[in-house]
Amino acid sequence: MKTFRYIGFAGIALLGVSSLIVAKSAMAIEKAKYTVLEKEDGFELRQYESQIVAETYVEGNLEEVGNAGFRRLYAYISGENKKKESISMTAPVGQEAGSEKIAMTAPVSQEKKDSQWRITFLMPAEYTLEMLPDPKDTRVMLAQEPGRLMAAVKYSGTWSEEGYEENKALLEEYIQKRGLTKAGAPVWARYDPPFMPWFMRRNEVLIPVEKY
Repeated sequence: MKTFRYIGFAGIALLGVSSLIVAKSAMAIEKAKYTVLEKEDGFELRQYESQIVAETYVEGNLEEVGNAGFRRLYAYISGENKKKESISMTAPVGQEAGSEKIAMTAPVSQEKKDSQWRITFLMPAEYTLEMLPDPKDTRVMLAQEPGRLMAAVKYSGTWSEEGYEENKALLEEYIQKRGLTKAGAPVWARYDPPFMPWFMRRNEVLIPVEKY
């Protein structure tokens, strides 16, 4: 009986240490830049800066497309790209396509576009559109997003459609209560890797709104 209790305590302690390590790693990831303009009862009104993203489009249901899109985009930042190199003007001129690893950022975002879902990875701020290597996968593209005014609600938990829909409804109520006008489709943002314990995950629903 004592052995069972000891193992149980050790297991709990190990889980706690692992969770702290994961949390510290997640905190080190570069995140999207925005300014909070208003905060009320868990809701925020944010002004996002212009940002560069890698994007891909996937057909399917809410939960499945996120996994498919994540794999494509993660492959791109992990080296499945054509590195652009500056070649000095000498003779002969030669160029070899290599690959470049790009740091992971947060969040991974997902929004509905017609019959497909658009999945995006935020690119690190150190890059310009011209500096980023071209994706090898033609389904992955690079885009410059303008700054946007977004209403947001933050929640923790699993990456389920139920959680997304529940919080989207709450955010829509807040937007209506504030007298704001929606200016685009809802965005589902996930800030943590799959191995993060579900109860520590930061998830958000964001909806673009018109400036007031």
